[in-house]
Amino acid sequence: MADSFAAFHQEFAPRFGRSEARERSEQYLRGLLVQQTDRRNAENLAEAIEGATPRALPWFLTEATWSDQAVTQRLPVYVGRRLGGSLKVYIVDDTGFAKQGRKSVGVTLQYSGTLGKVADCQVGVFLAWAAAQGHALVDKALRLPREWTQDRDRCRAAGVPEEIDYRSKAELALDLLRQARQSGH
Repeated sequence: MADSFAAFHQEFAPRFGRSEARERSEQYLRGLLVQQTDRRNAENLAEAIEGATPRALPWFLTEATWSDQAVTQRLPVYVGRRLGGSLKVYIVDDTGFAKQGRKSVGVTLQYSGTLGKVADCQVGVFLAWAAAQGHALVDKALRLPREWTQDRDRCRAAGVPEEIDYRSKAELALDLLRQARQSGH
């Protein structure tokens, strides 16, 4: 198992840039695998991983310079090698995450299928690769409600790039499918 994990991480490590970020990415992933609590956060993960500190993993997630797109773009290649097979389809679905606060990006009162009701939450649109051998998530997009995209000061304060504008779930799904196709997947 340790060898498989090391090979998996090595596939993505170069996309995290500097050596410190590569090391923290390995610790963070390992923490996600071994931490058994419902409330996983960077501090809890750091307690479970040798060499990680309560400041290092949050730094990796919020301050380290790396592109989640570079990591995500590698996923279909990695998954495709393992789940090639004859039947290959993409599946698109949205999921809501219960979340509170005015500073968490995209949080507003909206329907969450996960919760089965209208509540404060974030909504993501996800792209999965499915083949006869299995399935895996390969891309994602966070849906920003209009009340967010119409409040540029709020977006700036939360670190939302200026070029991000309102997109419906269907538009986000089509964007994910187009990106996958343009990448040759």
